[in-house]
Amino acid sequence: MSPESLPIRVRRTFDEDGDLAAGFEGFEPRPGQRRLAGEVARVFTSGGTLVAEAGTGTGKTLAYLVPAVLANRRVLISTGTRTLQDQIFYKDLPALGRALGLEIKAAYMKGRSNYLCLHRFARLREAEAGLSSEEQRWLRQISEWAAETPTGDRSEIEDLPDEFPLWMDLSSTSEQCLGRDCPEYNDCFIKRMRDRAADANVVIVNHHLLCADASVRQGDFGEVIPECELAVIDEAHQLEDVVTQYFGVSLSTYRIEELRHDAERAIGSLAIEHGQAAGAMEAILSEIEYAARGLFDQARIEQRRGEGGGDRTTVTGEIAIRLQTEAAGLSDALDRLALRVRSVPGAPAELVAIGVRADGMRDDLRVLVAADDANYVHFIEVRGRGVFLRAAPIDASAIIRDAVLSPREATVLTSATLTVEGSFDYALSRLGAAEAATLRMPSEFDYRTQAILFLPKQMPDPRSPEFNRAAAGVIVELLERTNGRAFVLFTSYSAMRDVHARLAPHLRWPMLMQGQAPRTALLRDFRATPNAVLLATSSFWQGVDVAGDALSCVIIDRLPFASPGDPLVAARIAAITARGGHAFHEYQVPLATLTLLQGLGRLIRTRSDRGVLAVLDPRLTRMSYGRRFLSSLPPAPMTDDLDDIEAFFREP
Repeated sequence: MSPESLPIRVRRTFDEDGDLAAGFEGFEPRPGQRRLAGEVARVFTSGGTLVAEAGTGTGKTLAYLVPAVLANRRVLISTGTRTLQDQIFYKDLPALGRALGLEIKAAYMKGRSNYLCLHRFARLREAEAGLSSEEQRWLRQISEWAAETPTGDRSEIEDLPDEFPLWMDLSSTSEQCLGRDCPEYNDCFIKRMRDRAADANVVIVNHHLLCADASVRQGDFGEVIPECELAVIDEAHQLEDVVTQYFGVSLSTYRIEELRHDAERAIGSLAIEHGQAAGAMEAILSEIEYAARGLFDQARIEQRRGEGGGDRTTVTGEIAIRLQTEAAGLSDALDRLALRVRSVPGAPAELVAIGVRADGMRDDLRVLVAADDANYVHFIEVRGRGVFLRAAPIDASAIIRDAVLSPREATVLTSATLTVEGSFDYALSRLGAAEAATLRMPSEFDYRTQAILFLPKQMPDPRSPEFNRAAAGVIVELLERTNGRAFVLFTSYSAMRDVHARLAPHLRWPMLMQGQAPRTALLRDFRATPNAVLLATSSFWQGVDVAGDALSCVIIDRLPFASPGDPLVAARIAAITARGGHAFHEYQVPLATLTLLQGLGRLIRTRSDRGVLAVLDPRLTRMSYGRRFLSSLPPAPMTDDLDDIEAFFREP
């Protein structure tokens, strides 16, 4: 098929008497879906970038999959969530293939940590005697699975815990991978995955793998995604955050621990004649551990002193000087380890890789403690026992443009939430897509009859100590009228826990709270428990679908402004202010608006869903900028009267 025929073929496929209507179960023609599909076909044919907002109910996944399948070229599909990856690979593409009478070669690619590393697996089996009885039991089960699996994907192992420490010894990062020097290279599951993708027409990844791959496209095994000239980036509102994560620099307690663990294993495999070198390297590893402890202890002290009050603290000039003093010993020890490795004649590949890692960590450390690149914000982050030194790009737009968009002939960026007050200006600036074509398709759902927006009167200021008490009272009143069946979404863990304690004595509906169980288990229990109420924070604001009567109310406590005390947020505010912009209007309000829309978007997922959207923050109606939020919300009728909620649910 010639490229010129693609838009015509796509348009005919979506006709009322087309292939989809004839062969796709449940298909119904949607004008917005057909238009979006046509625009995707056009950009696939002519090149360039399309930024498309497709409101819920548009059917955007099918709208881009049809052109992708008919393009006769390899197309990359990147999603923000594993859920959408699963849906596309296991459900949408097989159904589309049947409807079109085509064999669609698709490859599902996940990050390295999902796959068994055969080399590390073999090394761990050699040391099995040193494992606990529980670890030995799991290792035997994994051994049986490893002998049969065609993919090496850990998701095939039933009941394997999400947080399973032993798996870290069984998978490898790009830093740990030996590439072509690995004795298991020909049988490697990552290599097999890459080979399947190279033979596929549609390659399905998530944003984390997309960005990790783009940031390390060098070396034997740096990249795993094959070249794709056409791409669709769904859930594109998440892309900036993921790019920021992968195009920064980081050194952590965990990275040091992994180096020592892997180095000890590599040193232990040296021949007897290298005993002196092995002893010297073991001594240096002890020095690395001691110096790292001093550096990270100092970093933890600095984080506690920080002004932001959160888990992150900006590295100021004074902090950088103190960190440099502590880092000097670690930098020197890493350098000496790398030199020692290079001095071992005929060193095995596993040991050579340790030297390369030590060099890389030394270089990263120097960047992190210097804190002198104005394009990056340097900060300390503490999560549990983990301490991280990080440098993150303040403006990710140029990185997205150069590393994600420019390498491809055509890219479609799409999401249900990309515009603020009907404008793409914010999204285009953050995504490095200033010259992109845009398309906005409103939701196909009828919010005027399917939803009602509740904004309570006389709420205290959300920053006051009285707010949580008042919020709990309104939540009880709402849930009595909805018979539970609600998500209550918070902007902080502390507010969630406080409100939960206030609700517990008064609520007659089953309550679930984030942190009590893994996310997947909470969603499963919510769907299975009649009239349940789920209290949750940021990870439940997007990528969560509960269709039907199980969810009839979404309550949001506060407008989700990003904390100005967060180092990255503060640096972005400062950068906008420095160029003469107004950070609050250009950055903080648009970002909070899109986050709010994602949270409210959990409610209406099908044409038959009905329910209440509630925002308890009085700034929506009291502050002038509240109008900007309101003008971006779905066109549902608005009320501050609980009687209207009762009347809404009495309607047929």
